Amino acid sequence: MEISHVHQAHKLLTILLLSLVNLALPFPFEFQPGSRQWHMTSDVREVAGKYYDYIVVGGGTAGCPLAATLSEKFSVLLVERGSSPFENPLVVDKRYYGFPLLNTDEYTSVAQSFTSEEGVSNVRGRVLGGSSAINGGIYSRASEEYVGKAGWDKKQVKEAYEWVESKVVFPPMFLSPWQSVAEFSLLEAGILPYNGYSLEHIKGTKISGSVFDGFGRRHTSADLLQAANPKTLTVLLNATVKSIIFSHNGKKNETRARGIKFMQSHGSLEETHEAYINKSKNSSSWGDVILAAGALGSPQLLLLSGIGPSQQLKKFNIPPVLDVPGVGQGVQDNPCIAILVDTKPGKWLPDPPLVAGIADGMKVIVETTIQPLTANSTRVNVAAKIASPYSRGKLELKSKDPRQNPAVKFNYLANEKDVEECVKMTKLLYRIARSKSIAVFFGTGSQKKVTSSTEYDLRKFCRKNVRTFYHYHGGCRVGSVVDRHYRVYGVEGLRIIDGSTFSESPGTNPMATLLMLGRYQGNLILKERESLSDLKSE
Repeated sequence: MEISHVHQAHKLLTILLLSLVNLALPFPFEFQPGSRQWHMTSDVREVAGKYYDYIVVGGGTAGCPLAATLSEKFSVLLVERGSSPFENPLVVDKRYYGFPLLNTDEYTSVAQSFTSEEGVSNVRGRVLGGSSAINGGIYSRASEEYVGKAGWDKKQVKEAYEWVESKVVFPPMFLSPWQSVAEFSLLEAGILPYNGYSLEHIKGTKISGSVFDGFGRRHTSADLLQAANPKTLTVLLNATVKSIIFSHNGKKNETRARGIKFMQSHGSLEETHEAYINKSKNSSSWGDVILAAGALGSPQLLLLSGIGPSQQLKKFNIPPVLDVPGVGQGVQDNPCIAILVDTKPGKWLPDPPLVAGIADGMKVIVETTIQPLTANSTRVNVAAKIASPYSRGKLELKSKDPRQNPAVKFNYLANEKDVEECVKMTKLLYRIARSKSIAVFFGTGSQKKVTSSTEYDLRKFCRKNVRTFYHYHGGCRVGSVVDRHYRVYGVEGLRIIDGSTFSESPGTNPMATLLMLGRYQGNLILKERESLSDLKSE
């Protein structure tokens, strides 16, 4: 679509979206404060010593839809190391977007900061809802190619996406002034075609879905628990899992996960409680311990439980259960470059991304935000990430305390191909930053062209200024640590369902695919258990 036609198209699109939103709201499962029916507690004694059909470790982006789905037919314990997001303004109120990243502490903040071995600052979610409670809220599905490479059933993937979208995803009622400027600046820079509103991962400029509704309220993955069976779901908050409990059958040469050891997140490391997996009454099948603790938490917990490279286990005097060299290997973070487009900190309201540019053959993703710098000032930036970097790193333990972050090195731009892509990406960002739309927005007139930067200068700039897009993944990848059913190799009754299983980040933002994955894999597990029961009854 030509730029001259975009203004008219955008007006028509806005009218259409307003109509859609009016028809769609309120959603049938929309979480309302005080409407929770499942049992939620922070008292570890209420759970200690009890048995469940499934134990899900990590109430994050994938963990909540997974627990909600499994609870339809089985008892589920969902363990989350953080607190509740409900009625926390820093989580649910759009006006405080980005604020959780400003104030982090060791044990209780909803975001836990960590710094990679390269010195790049990052955060991980520590709240029911996980990173879906602290991120930019942009919702974009994975491409069909990604789904095919993952070996997922396309029809069931579509159904899982739609289940999520019917509950926590919203089309924008309108674009904010800055997001409108962002939209036109991407088009000016040649990121075409213009796709309007779309949930799909497609090249060009588009308006994405969001977990922020039209009233500025964030809907996290925790809201999906509203679809759970309230009689069978127990949510334990402020509890950190220390390790997995295993049993060994020498005759069958079998190792099975039978439960978890956990502690109060802010309590003593010495005070340990346990919860266990039930054996089904109607068959000989067992449920699973399922790790959904994220790209840092899941490999860390495997290592603390004795599953991982033997040398690392020996270093921390952890009794070995299984030598799995792939644990902690292949972690990635999409290298990001951000360019400030305002000349000094301002007092704009924080503004999460809605417009995305998918450029350079879908190798580069561009988003723009207004992020808080302090409680009283914000900065406006245009940022881009390399969609599928070649560079990979590793994760290792730093401590036996599960509350402490592991050591992680992403090896940003270690591969020469990533450096070359970063140079191209930076040139694109400069074109966007010099757009007439941005110049008019800030009242700065025509932007000066950057002509002095040589290829060498840009390569140096990339290495010096690389940062995170908060889309890190890997460490328990499919084919290395888990099989295509997300079962950990060599262990019965143990699965991992989260971003640590990804070999690359899907789509514009991985949140949509992680939400889908929890629902999708939950449904597959239910069907698997049903098939086993049918076989036993024959």
